[in-house]
Amino acid sequence: MSKIDKRQYSKQEWHRIREQRRIAKMQRKMAQIPQSSPAKKSNQIAFVLGNGTSREGIDLEEISKIGKVYACNAVYRTFAPDYLVAVDVKMVLEINKHGYQRKHEVWTNPNRAYDAMSDLRFFQPSKGWSSGPTALWLASQHGYEKIYILGFDYKGLGDGSQFNNLYADTPNYKKSSDGATFFGNWLRQTSSVIKQNPNINYVRVITPDNYNPEELNKSKNYSLLEKQDFKKIFDLS
Repeated sequence: MSKIDKRQYSKQEWHRIREQRRIAKMQRKMAQIPQSSPAKKSNQIAFVLGNGTSREGIDLEEISKIGKVYACNAVYRTFAPDYLVAVDVKMVLEINKHGYQRKHEVWTNPNRAYDAMSDLRFFQPSKGWSSGPTALWLASQHGYEKIYILGFDYKGLGDGSQFNNLYADTPNYKKSSDGATFFGNWLRQTSSVIKQNPNINYVRVITPDNYNPEELNKSKNYSLLEKQDFKKIFDLS
């Protein structure tokens, strides 16, 4: 590849170009794998999914071909991530009712309500965090160079916004007409993970209306990427 003078680009544009070149390099390597051998996922990239509405329209099956996927709660209803994290008791009971954890990896905190359940994996000690930041923490333990964060929308700080979740109006979730859940704990926990792992690059995928917390921007290993650019980088329709 020819060299590019990064001085002529904005920080966001340069980040997008670097990503495009890196993904192109990875795709060339994958193309060299014989067709009789299934292509392996990258061990350098992971995706962590919150359930904020900003990730709507992202093809989860496609990104799961690129890297490991860590997801939360009700995503299991339509998609099987590599790791599912659920810390809310009602959601864990729902997951167990469907027997999802017997074939897939499910992580939660220890609870007496689960004593009769099998095949769950427990955080030891309990993190005591929300599902999304806990999933981000789990991914950060697995040695990736870059982690893309999707669906972490941070709505609900006295701004009058409504409940922002793809599973609103479904069992074990609030109504879409309800007020947004306060995100203060999510933000504090997410910031803690990013600060504790300076060697991992965290890229939060956003839409134009997403809140951009200053607390996260202080970390040099954290950056933003608009959803349309994310889809272009990974050739997602």
